[in-house]
Amino acid sequence: MEKKYKNNDASTDKSPLGGDKGGLNIIQIIPGSGGSFYCGNCLRDSKFVDSLKSLGHTVVKVPMYLPLFSDEHDLEDIPVFYGAISIYLKQLYPIFRKAPAWFDRLLNSKPLMKLAAGMAGSTNAKGLEEMTISMLLGEQGQQGEELDKMIDWIGEHCQPDVIHLSNALLLGLARRMKEKLKVPVVCSLQDEDVWVDPMKPSARDHVWKLMSERAADVDAFIAVSDYYAQAAQKWMKLPAEKINTVHLGVDPADYEFSNAAQRKREIGYLSRMNAENGMEVLVDAFILLKKEARFDDVHLHITGGKTGEDTEFIKHQKQKLEHAGIRSFAHFWEGFEGTHRKNFLKRMQLMSVPVLNGEAFGIYLTEAMASGIPVVQPALGAFPEIVNTAGGGVIYEPNTPEALAKAWADLLDDPKKIEQLSNEARASVEKHFDINIQARELVEIYKNIKYC
Repeated sequence: MEKKYKNNDASTDKSPLGGDKGGLNIIQIIPGSGGSFYCGNCLRDSKFVDSLKSLGHTVVKVPMYLPLFSDEHDLEDIPVFYGAISIYLKQLYPIFRKAPAWFDRLLNSKPLMKLAAGMAGSTNAKGLEEMTISMLLGEQGQQGEELDKMIDWIGEHCQPDVIHLSNALLLGLARRMKEKLKVPVVCSLQDEDVWVDPMKPSARDHVWKLMSERAADVDAFIAVSDYYAQAAQKWMKLPAEKINTVHLGVDPADYEFSNAAQRKREIGYLSRMNAENGMEVLVDAFILLKKEARFDDVHLHITGGKTGEDTEFIKHQKQKLEHAGIRSFAHFWEGFEGTHRKNFLKRMQLMSVPVLNGEAFGIYLTEAMASGIPVVQPALGAFPEIVNTAGGGVIYEPNTPEALAKAWADLLDDPKKIEQLSNEARASVEKHFDINIQARELVEIYKNIKYC
C-alpha cells in the first residue's frame, strides 16, 4: 500500500492552514549534501522538521539533488528529485534528455549518489552557472519535466497546507507549485551569496535578477538572522513586509551540558574542512598559539567532512602542522554525524569556525553553545548578532590568525571567564536559540501568511 502523508485528524472544518482545529501538513523541500560533509542548511531543516513534528504537525522532507545525511531513516520511501548526476548530464548533453526511465533510476541509485556527493565541485557553483539559471527559470528551464514529476508526487502522496523551500536558489519551483497545488509557498534565506558570488560577473548578475523576479511567487521569506534579512533584501530587492527573521536553534535536551572550565584545554572546529570556512586561519592561529610554552597542553580537533576538491587543501594544512612540530596536537576526526558529533562536543573547551566572509548564521554555534562550549568568532556576518544576543562567546577582529590566537590565549589564561561564558552559552540557547520556540514562531508565520 502506498504511504499517504497527511494528518490523522484532518477535518473538513479546519482553516486553510490548519488553524486551531489540527496540525499543519508541511512539505519541506531540502537540497541534500549526500552526507559527505557537515551541511548546516540540511541540519537546520531537519531540526525544524523534528520540532514541528513534536508540536503535532505532519512534515514531509522532500530531498533534491543528493540524499540529506548518511544516517537518515525516515526517507526510504521518498525519492530524491532532480538527481544530481541526471540533471547535470541533461543540462550539458541534450541527448540525455531522451534517456529512458531505467537510465534515470540507475543514475539516481544510492551508490552513484554517494559517489557524486564526494566528487570535487559537486557542491559549488563554479561551472554550474547555466544549471543555476535553468533551475531558477523553473517550468521554463531545462528541468521543467522534473519539476512536474515532483509536483505530481506531492499531489499524489501528500495534502500540503504549505510548502517550504530551503533557500532562494529554489525559487524557480514556486510558481508552478502554486499553480498546481494551490497552496502558499514559503522560502528560507540563508547563504545564497556563498553560491552566487563566486560565479563569473555576467552569470552572477543574471542569477540575482532572476531570484528577484521569482521572489514575487513566494508568500513569505524566513531569514535566519537580522543581518541576513537586510542583506538578502538588498541583493534580491525583496519587499520588507514579506521578510521574517527566525533564528536557528537546537533542542537543548539533545546536548549534554558540562561547564567548559572543567574540561581539558581543547579547541574545536565543526564545519566542512575547506578554505572558505576559515580552516587555514584556524590552523595558522593554532601554530601561533603553540609557540607560547604555557599552551603546551592545548590540542586542536577538526571535524566536518569534505568533498574531493578539499583533499589537497587539507593535506597542505596537515603539512604545515607537521613542519611546525605540532602535528600530534592536531586531530582530524573522520566521523561528524550522530554519536561522533556528540562525543566531539563533549570534550571541547572552545569552538571556532572563522568563516572568511562570515555567515548568515552558523548552526554549529548553537550546537556548541548548547554543550556549554564558548564560541570564538570573527566580527563578520551574523556572528556578532548571535554572540551578543545573550553572551556565550567572544567576537574578535580582524579575521586573522593573529587576532584569533590572541582571543584564544586571553580565554585560556582566564578559566573564570571560560566558566562564565560556558554558563551563558547554555542559557543563551535555552532562552533564545531553542528550536522548539523557533518552530512555534515558524508555525505562526505559516498561519498568518497572506496568500498571493
